[in-house]
Amino acid sequence: MDPVGTITWIVLFVITTVAVTGFVGRLGWSAPVALVVVGGAASFIPAVPQVQVQPELILYGILPPLLFAAAIRTSVIDVRARRDSILLLSVGLVAFTVLVVGIAAFALIPAITLAAAFAFAAVVAPTDAIAVTAIAGRLGLPRRVVTILEGESLLNDATALVALNASIAAIVSVVTPAEIGLDFVIAVAVGTGVGFGVGWIVSWVRSRLHSAVLDTSLTLVTPFAAFLLGELLHGSGVLSVVIAGLYLGYRAPAVSSAEARVAERLNWRTIQFLLENAVFLFIGLNLEGILEGAIRTGPGIWQTVVICIGLLLALVVSRFAWVMGTTLLYRKGPKRLRERRWAWGSGVAVAAAGVRGVVTLAAVFLLPPETPQREYLQFLAFVVVVASLLGGLALPAIIRALKLPKPSFTQELTERRLLMAEARQAGIDLLDSQEVSGDEQRVADLLRTDAGFLGETLDTYGPDASIPQLEAKFRLRTAMLDAERAAVLQARAEGRYQEPAIVAALQAIDAEETALRAQFPRQG
Repeated sequence: MDPVGTITWIVLFVITTVAVTGFVGRLGWSAPVALVVVGGAASFIPAVPQVQVQPELILYGILPPLLFAAAIRTSVIDVRARRDSILLLSVGLVAFTVLVVGIAAFALIPAITLAAAFAFAAVVAPTDAIAVTAIAGRLGLPRRVVTILEGESLLNDATALVALNASIAAIVSVVTPAEIGLDFVIAVAVGTGVGFGVGWIVSWVRSRLHSAVLDTSLTLVTPFAAFLLGELLHGSGVLSVVIAGLYLGYRAPAVSSAEARVAERLNWRTIQFLLENAVFLFIGLNLEGILEGAIRTGPGIWQTVVICIGLLLALVVSRFAWVMGTTLLYRKGPKRLRERRWAWGSGVAVAAAGVRGVVTLAAVFLLPPETPQREYLQFLAFVVVVASLLGGLALPAIIRALKLPKPSFTQELTERRLLMAEARQAGIDLLDSQEVSGDEQRVADLLRTDAGFLGETLDTYGPDASIPQLEAKFRLRTAMLDAERAAVLQARAEGRYQEPAIVAALQAIDAEETALRAQFPRQG
């Protein structure tokens, strides 16, 4: 295809993604399911060019920014507080799922090797970070459940891809359990180290940049740098990206400018939206080829139906068995665990939120050509993703039936107001410590009365107002905002407020500072 034709199809691709997502969003439907359906229908239209999936493009070009976008928005404080539960799901559940689904696949799929069966199980084991986050946020689940689901879906990709690499190695060569265990330890250790290293270096550089454009440009390449370096050093590139994203998301308020943070949030939300939804449309466009391969290499339609049902049951049963077993452990186990127990209903909610997505669709194309029944396994992965997305549509009804306690928005609002009042007092205390001249006293008085006033003109200060007074407003209010931000970060470090209040306060301060600098661009 010529360059003009390629660009034309890319434009149509993005327009279709935006249009379908916007339309189904207004109807309250699932955008991923709709995009897969639209893409699948389009794949049978002769005028639509055949799409070829490049595994390297998905692994190196799509997964890193998607994972990074989710990681920078995830609360490190919440993840740290629930780390034991998250590890049990992101590592233990993935390993258990690989075992159960691998055995089921080996028993159900004709002419498949045990290594290929476990490779397929690793492909379908991880839940989708973005899909789970969207579902959890929309349903108003208890904050602890949301944190566990987000942390699990963010970290289980690394475990699943390490298991996939081990299974692929078993397909193309001979490996021992000891080698698999050693590879896992190395992948986790190196991936974690690289993630912290990249996060620290980028954080250090960002603290010395005074341009939001340069800051944003640096963050855009960070996930790719972390992934490539992690893979180059034989670690988990996925884990490197996640750790770097978590670190930078936590450190951002202390090292980058307000304008850079506002731009970062908008940029990564846009990137996440386009990539996440475009991948579902992209995979749908592969439906014709996947079906053709499945028909050519598969055992027949009725046996395929039985295989699909069996694999889906294995996925659901393994997840429910592990999660409910974990819930029992927390309720009946050692005292330290009993103190952190959650309700049975919360366990059911976690077990039911097993939505698969982009990682599964991407990982299945990483299976090497030597994999027995490779095209048929790609079709089965496609079925698993679509079935889990359709199953996710029942989550609202399940959550309502469980009657879980909803987050207290009144409490969150109260915390937010208390934190903002505490921050504003810190700003006023800073203002009181400043030495102001007689000409600047009017500015200081206005700031004490209404620290956040932004729409003033020269008339606000009276007939004798001057440009120096406006410049004093910028200088004093900027110093106050720095003090307010420091007070919020101190409250976060001391754990005195929940994360939603912290995030809301920091974003409000960033928004005001950005508006202030827009009023006085020469002062910034």
